Amino acid sequence: MAPKEAVPSKRPYALGRRLELSDRKRIKILAAARAQLETNGFLSLTLDALARESEVTRQTIHNLFGTKAGILEALFDQLALDGGMGRMREVMQQSDTEALLAGFVKVFTDFWSKDRLFIRRVHGIAAVDPELGAAVEARNRRRQAAAARVVDRLGGRSSDSDRDDRTRRAATLYAMTSFEFFDALAESCGDVKDTAHLVLSLVRNAVASQP
Repeated sequence: MAPKEAVPSKRPYALGRRLELSDRKRIKILAAARAQLETNGFLSLTLDALARESEVTRQTIHNLFGTKAGILEALFDQLALDGGMGRMREVMQQSDTEALLAGFVKVFTDFWSKDRLFIRRVHGIAAVDPELGAAVEARNRRRQAAAARVVDRLGGRSSDSDRDDRTRRAATLYAMTSFEFFDALAESCGDVKDTAHLVLSLVRNAVASQP
């Protein structure tokens, strides 16, 4: 008796289809979240409002993101990827300290340039809304820690053991790579490319290791 031919399973296809639909829903929900932040502010960003705008159920949003804070985290992650923050891993692996410092600054100036007006709005809302403020502050702490690692790699100006000097330089690098610093300079310069070059020049003078 001949063995029965194996029947191809439909499960991998079905799973792939579900994942594709899930990705589409995520994109649609995050687009709706961004639109609401841009037009109506953070208070209008509710699960019910997002469900209406993105044409999904509230439960779907809950399943994909959990809470309102989860939506913000996902939106910020998307902005970071779109703005080139994924290059940071490569930058931090640079063995040349000049390339390390220049790359670190460029990642942030490129990011601030790409969605400057939207980021300005988010930071403005974050200043008065604790939940959004906490999400923004969490990212600032990561940048602060990364700035300290960069300065550790650069070495000290006069002595590598000068801890106070490193602390000051790390704080300076953190401040000079902030959105607020970039945005204020861009208002005066009128051009984000000129601003990016200026930020790098200022950082080199203030932070780079000197003999």
